[in-house]
Amino acid sequence: MSGLRLALNGVCHAYRDLTVLDGIDLTAEPGEVSVLVGPSGCGKSTLLGIMGGMLLPSAGTVTVSGDIAADCLNPLSYVFQDFSLLPWRSVAGNIELVLGKCPSRAERVAEVLALTGLTEFADAWPRQLSGGMRQRVGIARALAVRPACLLMDEPLSALDAQTRDLLLDEFSSIIARAGTTTIYVTHNLNEAVRLGQQIVVLSRRPGRIRDIVRIDRPLAGRGARDPDLLAIEENLWRMIRDDAAAAERERIDAPA
Repeated sequence: MSGLRLALNGVCHAYRDLTVLDGIDLTAEPGEVSVLVGPSGCGKSTLLGIMGGMLLPSAGTVTVSGDIAADCLNPLSYVFQDFSLLPWRSVAGNIELVLGKCPSRAERVAEVLALTGLTEFADAWPRQLSGGMRQRVGIARALAVRPACLLMDEPLSALDAQTRDLLLDEFSSIIARAGTTTIYVTHNLNEAVRLGQQIVVLSRRPGRIRDIVRIDRPLAGRGARDPDLLAIEENLWRMIRDDAAAAERERIDAPA
């Protein structure tokens, strides 16, 4: 498999006196999709930031290993909740933005447009696209640098349920064909079982690893109503339900 291997050993993180993550030991293998799930406030996005090098852990280590292809412009590439497209640049123009003076810029843009099903929209403006299509542009832009690791922070959360479900099928295909190591944060357990090969279940804050669930089957063919996946989804919910309820009570009871 291609991509980077990320190994976390004893990772902890705190914001002043608030401990967010505690004792995280985790390995993301090359070419696999690791999904981080857990109740609100458990540190999923913080852990993603540490894995992606945007945050230094308060304690512990992150070891990155593996081969980086010669045509990789950026080993680590992010896709966030917000589409973050420049409205005055076309679809192709938004993708070109990350490529700088890359000599194969035109070829790369054409490649990721085809991969994400956006070829015929290359000259369209962001305002002309649906939310799902704008997020596809964000993914195309992230893949254009040919990253060794793709980090995705709830990329479908801003979309309505119907668009999210339709885009999930496309995501699984895009991620599988890209073949890069992927770390994916989500609150949605159906997304987790549709996309994850390794699902990391975090506890209520301070986030600790409650369990790691593996789904050793191809991403292609994973459907929304697959009985095996629904059973795994239900098991995940049983693991986090009490923590999620407690986290919600904390949010409601917090002073305004």
